[in-house]
Amino acid sequence: MSTASLPTKEDIQARLLRGPYHQWLGIEVLAVAEGEIELSARWREEWVVNPDKRYTHGGILAALVDLTADWALVSKTGRGVPTVDLRVDYHRAALPGDLRAKGKVVKFGSQLSVAEAQVFDNEGKLVASGRGVYSTAAPAPAPAKA
Repeated sequence: MSTASLPTKEDIQARLLRGPYHQWLGIEVLAVAEGEIELSARWREEWVVNPDKRYTHGGILAALVDLTADWALVSKTGRGVPTVDLRVDYHRAALPGDLRAKGKVVKFGSQLSVAEAQVFDNEGKLVASGRGVYSTAAPAPAPAKA
């Protein structure tokens, strides 16, 4: 894709919010550049895994790593891409509060690409990071109609 045809922040926001899970996470696109994205997720009480300690379930953090890395690739592919492999590291408990995630493309390939993401709490502390491999092969052409 040329720089002139990169999706805008508003384009990506509209596409992300088509998914009910993304709506539930309260995803907001904060910034988009070629191969980079910054998102926020609005705190939900349902994220709590331990009511006594009140920290966020790791699955929420993993989902944010995956979708942020995936959508960092949108500026290259013009579309969301399927996850092939994902690794997530947890750095500290994420206590109640909105989360912010930054993603960037590490390597863009014709078949597979690598992107990474970091998730920060509302104090700016790193709570999780990860790297994913995504299938960026061109979609198969639609079968010809008879």
